[in-house]
Amino acid sequence: MSDSGLLAGEAADAPRARVRPSDEREHGSLSPEDRRLVARLRAGDEAAFMELVERYQGPLLRLALSFVPSHAVAEEVVQETWLGVIQGIDRFEGRSSLRTWLFRILVNRAKTRGERERRTVPFSALAQAEAGSGEAVMDADRFLPADHAWAGHWTAHPRSWGEGPESRLLAKETTRIVTEAIDALPAGQRAVVSLRDVAGWSSEEVCEELGISEVNQRVLLHRGRTKVRNALERHLDGG
Repeated sequence: MSDSGLLAGEAADAPRARVRPSDEREHGSLSPEDRRLVARLRAGDEAAFMELVERYQGPLLRLALSFVPSHAVAEEVVQETWLGVIQGIDRFEGRSSLRTWLFRILVNRAKTRGERERRTVPFSALAQAEAGSGEAVMDADRFLPADHAWAGHWTAHPRSWGEGPESRLLAKETTRIVTEAIDALPAGQRAVVSLRDVAGWSSEEVCEELGISEVNQRVLLHRGRTKVRNALERHLDGG
């Protein structure tokens, strides 16, 4: 976010946010952390806003790139998203987590911008084509050949992510590998994996917002997760 004083400027021009009697009822489903953060945002607390930016700027940018044709346009969409947060926080009703709401703002803006930039092709059509591409999810040599008695079974089962020390999974290098693997996914897979595994959306929410079927959602999620898992396996095996 290039203008870190934006929130303070907005708050200075607007009436001071007050806790409404209905706030507790509206936000009954929010975590205590989300409740505190919403209250701080409504009070014009710039540190709270920057906390959100630092936490979600990268994931939002990666998701935006699933919808728009360039990094520059994706950055503009993310900037528009943060403006949407500032302008809409007083109307946030807490029916979902703050994170889910934030990513929904991004998706709505990115879909509109992406369809405008690509002129006529909506994201749902691109995702449907990608899901039906017949792409191989795993390398063929991971399975026993057709002439084997157990054709189609694993030659060796995938490594469990829980086998290694937890510290390795939490290491910055491992996080970088996972992030790069998500960045390298095709647009549809990247969007679905980001929304399911980063934003925490349900499959129903993903299908509704992206305009794709449950079958396509499952295909894209499976392919994307498999590629990320493969990248992590190679990293953990020293490859």
